[in-house]
Amino acid sequence: MFEKIVRYYGRAVGRVQGVGFRFFVQQNASELGLTGWVRNMDDGSVTMEIQGQEAPVDELERRIRKGNGFIRVDELSLEEREAVAAEERFQIRY
Repeated sequence: MFEKIVRYYGRAVGRVQGVGFRFFVQQNASELGLTGWVRNMDDGSVTMEIQGQEAPVDELERRIRKGNGFIRVDELSLEEREAVAAEERFQIRY
């Protein structure tokens, strides 16, 4: 059975810069078999695109919202995007 691949553009606001947030997202996304990217923005937010099967994407969203001892996500908005073919990994963009 083939599961549909979904892709979301996301924007996280809160204590998400200078606390290892991009590495946290990349590590969890890679662990869940997801592709995409994450990047710091000049306004203090972090944007990302997350792609993969729906259940792992939902799990990553849950982990991001939960954060850890350093990360605090006050707001996470996600909007669906067109899937990107042949994307192979999840990367941190600078």
